Amino acid sequence: MSLPSIRDRLANYKPTELKADLSHLTEGDKRALVKLASVSDLLNKVYYAQIWSGATELREQLAQNAHNSANDRDAHQLFELLRGPWDRSRDNEPFLPNVPAKPKTANVYPADMTADEFTQWLSTLDAANKARAQGFYDCIERDPETSALKLVPYAAAYREMLEPAAQLLQEASELVSDASFKAFLQSRAKAFTSNEYLDSEVHWLKISHQSPLEAAIGPYETYEDELFSLKAFFESMVHVRDFNSTRILDKFTSSLQLVEEHLPIPDNYRNKQLVPPPIVVVDQVYYGGDTAVPMTAAYNLPNDEHAIEKAGSKLTLIKNVQQGKMHSVLVPIARKVLEEEQLEFVTFDAFFTHVLLHEVAHSNGPHRVVNSNETVRSQLQELHSAFEEAKADITGLFAANLLVETRVIQDITMKQFYTTYLASAFRSIRFGLSEAHGLGQAIQLNYLLEQGGFTYSSETAKFGVNMNKITESVAKLTHDIMMIQGNGDKQKAVEFKLKYGKVTPIIKKALDELADVPIDIAPIWADMESLRKQYN
Repeated sequence: MSLPSIRDRLANYKPTELKADLSHLTEGDKRALVKLASVSDLLNKVYYAQIWSGATELREQLAQNAHNSANDRDAHQLFELLRGPWDRSRDNEPFLPNVPAKPKTANVYPADMTADEFTQWLSTLDAANKARAQGFYDCIERDPETSALKLVPYAAAYREMLEPAAQLLQEASELVSDASFKAFLQSRAKAFTSNEYLDSEVHWLKISHQSPLEAAIGPYETYEDELFSLKAFFESMVHVRDFNSTRILDKFTSSLQLVEEHLPIPDNYRNKQLVPPPIVVVDQVYYGGDTAVPMTAAYNLPNDEHAIEKAGSKLTLIKNVQQGKMHSVLVPIARKVLEEEQLEFVTFDAFFTHVLLHEVAHSNGPHRVVNSNETVRSQLQELHSAFEEAKADITGLFAANLLVETRVIQDITMKQFYTTYLASAFRSIRFGLSEAHGLGQAIQLNYLLEQGGFTYSSETAKFGVNMNKITESVAKLTHDIMMIQGNGDKQKAVEFKLKYGKVTPIIKKALDELADVPIDIAPIWADMESLRKQYN
């Protein structure tokens, strides 16, 4: 079977202009946005240095050759979209010649380091260095003299990009209209050179609801560390706040405790330190670093347990990205995979609200192993990300039912939630099972089909929702995943993944039907282009 061409791979991402309302911004805010876009471009370089030792050189080569031919231009564009030479929608298959398999170590551990060697080395470290070795903000390198493993702080490893980025953050801070956003930018600038991120995470959580600008800038997600899910990768997402939508969604935050109390788990598994995350709705105007397609439609940060314990977390929903995905991807998918009479139940409000509930649900359930101080992340290791995504998805759906019953949500029916979620499952699984969200969705879809909450008709080759069974099936899956997490039971997680985390023949058939539907959107940052013309 021949591999898809670069042109075919690129066609999977529909160019979509993402607009934002900039009319309420001051002149200073607009100038600051341009500086933050330049920070994003620098964090691209940091990310490529983190992801693979050959990425930076290959990227420069592709940029140089981009004018040679249409194929060279497409190769450069695809590399930038996928943030590297591997096709994430096809289990990280390289799409360029002479590229190795995607290294599980990325470039934040030595390429030849084994998991056993790392574990052995950990046992020789004192408590402070052990915490750094298992923490977010240090690379592990080999000492050139002794070949022993050693810690290198990000601030030293990526100094040539982080120092100018810190300078730009400082300059942007002097332009913005909101004092709390200014404090975050200054604090994050310091973190880039000191490698101490806790204070700036807390400043980020204290950005005022009145700030017209929002941004997530720094080392956050650990998905690219496929060895241990420990090391954070640099990214930047620059936003303008949507005040109106934020007001509408504030009511969900106060329902988090209600959901926790009703979870189908024993009382000692419930999260007793539940801090409801503040919710903000934004439109995105630019990005950089660890932002490969599929585009992030929402995020709940920080990931650092110390920061969460100190100041909670914050949920950011990116509305213009959501709308782009809904129109360009989800509606065409629904037409191909759902029973025809259920199509009318796929709605933007159900999609948007479930993404919100998914992000809120990251706070629900056990984060530390019951009767132990170990984090769930440290026990489930490389399976943690997929199980955490599956938990957030299914608990979000469980929460939707509770909130519809208690009339917190009045304008969306459960039939709309379940049907939109079913269509959306295929959207995620298409990204491949090497990606945490895709694997998490495959686990859920197969489980709910087995329980009878979702149905498949071999006559029509279409999927549907069985309203008589779906609510009970969702509660059962919520229970099963949270018990695996709360027990820190890696063996059970492995068995669960092997049983449910796969593309079965009926799912494969449905995915084949989606060949001509875009996988995701490729963003066009028109607003930033015009701001750069205006202010550069």
